[in-house]
Amino acid sequence: MSESGSIIYTDGVTVSFDGFKALQAVDFYVDHGELRALIGPNGAGKTTLLDVICGKVKPDSGRVVFGEATELHQLEEHDITMMGIGRKFQTPSVFKNMTLFDNLSLATRHERGVFANLFSTLNRSQRDTIMSTLNTLGLEDKAYEQAGVLSHGQMQWLEIGMVLVQDPTLFLLDEPVAGMTREEREKTSALLQWLAKDHAVLVVEHDMEFVRQTADRVTVLHEGQVLCEGSVEHVKSDPRVVEVYLGRG
Repeated sequence: MSESGSIIYTDGVTVSFDGFKALQAVDFYVDHGELRALIGPNGAGKTTLLDVICGKVKPDSGRVVFGEATELHQLEEHDITMMGIGRKFQTPSVFKNMTLFDNLSLATRHERGVFANLFSTLNRSQRDTIMSTLNTLGLEDKAYEQAGVLSHGQMQWLEIGMVLVQDPTLFLLDEPVAGMTREEREKTSALLQWLAKDHAVLVVEHDMEFVRQTADRVTVLHEGQVLCEGSVEHVKSDPRVVEVYLGRG
């Protein structure tokens, strides 16, 4: 890996919470067009690393560099979102009493306030983007139904769609298939692989079968440090990974 080949990289990132080091001098990168999985035991620092990338948590030391030379650790969350980094959290945050179309409409114009969006008018391009996104998600037939009628898996897809309509260059997804059926997991795998054709995707996930089916490359975190990195098969055969993560339970 070279810094010029990556869409984002961290250089010596350390984060402490009340003396506990959640991340310890982490060097990490995601390449353009890559679908990277981030795995590891609970408390390994996976979500903290996402928090650092999107600006929710500021590192004690180290750098986070996006694109050519933008140092994200110096920016606020909103500015980082506007630069092209979109995040889907583990728990969907859709408006259940609004239609799918209206949820995506609000997300399309995320730089404006919710109430301003409610009284503004979409242009043709925005409407086309929303309907194209719903089609990609397999939810076009539910465009004008309330989001509250969706299954758990469909709710997760809508949340992914709310990031997609913002057209980020880097997707961050936190456990997108948790609680899904096997069929829903397979569809989500195909969706993320499709996204990775035009975007970089970083996904935190515990489901190793999903990771095997989906990811180009895997990074294993343990106690706030990068333990292992490589293909799924390489990671699964590493005795350290088996000991601290895969061999558990």
